[in-house]
Amino acid sequence: MKKSTYLLSLLLLGSALVTVKAQTQAQTEKQIYPIVTVPIPKEIALEVGGMTFLPNDELAVATRKGEVWIITNPYMKDGQQPKYRLFAQGMHEILGLNYIKGDLYLTQRAEITRLRDLDGDGEADEYRTMYSWPLSGNYHEYAYGPMLDKDGNMVVTLNVGWIGYGASLSKWHGWMLKFTPDFKLIPFATGFRSPAAMALNDDGDIFYAENQGDWVGSGSITHVEEGDFVGNPAGLVWAGEPGSPVKLRKGDIPDTGEPEFEVAKRVPGLKTPSVWIPHSIMGNSTSGILNYTANGNMGPFKGQLFVGDQSQSNINRVFLEKVKGVYQGVVFPFRRGFSSGILRMNWGSDGSMLVGMTSRGWSSTGKAEYGLQRLTWSGIVPFEAQTVKAQPDGFELEFTMPVDEKTARDAGTYQLSTFTYKYHHIYGSPVINKSARSIKAIVVSPDHKRVRLVLDSLKEGYIHEIKMEGLLSGNDKIPLLHNYGFYTLNKIPDGEKLALTAENKPTGNAPAEHHMEGMEHHQMGNMATAGGAVKGNTDATKHVTQQPENWTKGPDKIIVLGTKPGLKFDLTNITLKAGTNVKLTFKNVDDMLHNFVLTTPGSGNAVGEMALKMGLDGEKYDFVPGTPKVLAYTSLLQPGKSDTIYFTVPKTPGVYPFICTYPGHYMVMKGQIKVIK
Repeated sequence: MKKSTYLLSLLLLGSALVTVKAQTQAQTEKQIYPIVTVPIPKEIALEVGGMTFLPNDELAVATRKGEVWIITNPYMKDGQQPKYRLFAQGMHEILGLNYIKGDLYLTQRAEITRLRDLDGDGEADEYRTMYSWPLSGNYHEYAYGPMLDKDGNMVVTLNVGWIGYGASLSKWHGWMLKFTPDFKLIPFATGFRSPAAMALNDDGDIFYAENQGDWVGSGSITHVEEGDFVGNPAGLVWAGEPGSPVKLRKGDIPDTGEPEFEVAKRVPGLKTPSVWIPHSIMGNSTSGILNYTANGNMGPFKGQLFVGDQSQSNINRVFLEKVKGVYQGVVFPFRRGFSSGILRMNWGSDGSMLVGMTSRGWSSTGKAEYGLQRLTWSGIVPFEAQTVKAQPDGFELEFTMPVDEKTARDAGTYQLSTFTYKYHHIYGSPVINKSARSIKAIVVSPDHKRVRLVLDSLKEGYIHEIKMEGLLSGNDKIPLLHNYGFYTLNKIPDGEKLALTAENKPTGNAPAEHHMEGMEHHQMGNMATAGGAVKGNTDATKHVTQQPENWTKGPDKIIVLGTKPGLKFDLTNITLKAGTNVKLTFKNVDDMLHNFVLTTPGSGNAVGEMALKMGLDGEKYDFVPGTPKVLAYTSLLQPGKSDTIYFTVPKTPGVYPFICTYPGHYMVMKGQIKVIK
């Protein structure tokens, strides 16, 4: 062989090896769905509360500070920068904006407002109140909308107020309201706590996004029909008003801590979530909903819903199906890594997704206080579970590309579990009634795009975790972009169960033991660690609630620590001498869950990130990770509760951070103890 031919052969072989290597590498979200930041002038605090496109393809953005800005060229076409124009100002916390029949409508705290530019100078000069409702002055009485329903009515949702636990302090708070074209009020449904977003699916049915809190174990999206009660009893105080379609009263709702699905069996009218979005794993603060219509260009998921999260700065993907007339479905991760807390999403004319954001003092994994970004699709088809459909004896998973039959038929590829939450007045809920499901049969379709999993049993009303860590694609042998999802099974479908045969018996062995806390892939920002998910703290010496016997003279220092609005401790700088015996009482006077965790020098952020990685069992361990970096901590406290602990200040001088480790809070809820000699 000639030397030149030999070298050419080596080059071709090397190229082939590189190609194979590239094909087997895992796909990434950044590769498939690039994020483009839309620049915002420094003098504009674009804390996005609402967004809508105008007919000329300008983007109107409303802010929580009561402004409306018009953005020309948000796509930055031809390399040109976007231009901002102030259209309206002076309003109160706008949390919804829509362009309807030639006008801009928005929802601020106390009203639906219509904006008009009567003289054509590019600024609104008519601010007309179309409908107003009373306010108590409680900070938690947010208002969202308006959305246009399929019949042309405007839809608005109103938060319940907050005093200790939720209360519908002002009329119709805790309700979804409709307004006819002539602005006649129609009470539609109640049971809402903090319904931050609404959207219509392809059939014109209304879905809303709920946030964890009292009576709400975790975030969710729920199909809403006239007369529904969706869970939080505060709004039932208005159920006796003229025109109310809701028959339930507050006394009809038991506060037993049973699963909500079980309570709904004996409380007609209680509507359970269509899809639960597991708290701290998939998100913390469910926000915007966007239907994947023909206007979008985001890969092979048309007809599904994208659901944003304000705290985790991420977007999840929801596939819905109707079984026995009831919506249910699965939630998968979609895209993480946005610059701030996501609140609103809209389709641009180019098929990209405009994402409006604000941290608003609630904290978010995206560090920016606010932002506007465009999510785009590279054209690369991701290897994903496209749909999950319930079967009488399990699930059928459909994929975006053919699967590798060997890994698809291996029982060890999958882990399935069920769990749910408590339904009670307490803020949030731990995961309860966890149990593993085993696989009895696996059938791969002839085209290798569908896999049917037959389980030992299904649990109606429960969330079914589906993990597929070992599954590979058929051609390139690449892993799934996202290998886990959570299916909410409200109804088990009728039909013929699959006969168990030698042909459909799974190969391989299922995992010997299934630990739901071992979920390294469930991390906020997809930050898996080599050692797996972080375990919870079990060291009782770090949570001492009785004064130590050797403190014969009592504590040297007594500290009372509280909270302030906006995720803050009321004390952030404490100076103590080394070796001081401290009695610390932490009082949670906020409306969210909080704890106090003292860490070693320079470890505050690291401990906070560990808490994010604790999975479903995080709340059981007060979201305190098992690490030497934690020196002392209180329990995770409900609003209005307190905990007293005793600890001795370290002997080594330095700065010791303390944080709240409830998922996402550590980034802003922090302080420090300065230890001196």
